[in-house]
Amino acid sequence: MAKRLSKALKDKRRWVGLNVSNCENRGELESKISEFAPVGDWKLYDFSNGSAILRILLKDEKAWREILDRPDSAIHSVTMSGKIRLVRERLNL
Repeated sequence: MAKRLSKALKDKRRWVGLNVSNCENRGELESKISEFAPVGDWKLYDFSNGSAILRILLKDEKAWREILDRPDSAIHSVTMSGKIRLVRERLNL
């Protein structure tokens, strides 16, 4: 039986708080994100009232920042943290 990876050896994550406009449901938001996503390894966690939380990998953070740091875009980053709890607090989710 293979050994499990310790927490220190696993890929580090970042949680991105998004401000979303022009999306009615979760499926529509996921399809829009997949159109501009720089990598395929991401997951949408929460989506409600124009706010969403996206999980990305730390190694891909720079590529995501280039895309999401545009406040004039329909989907843009508001906050980012290594803890989902902090992002939820900042977005009031």
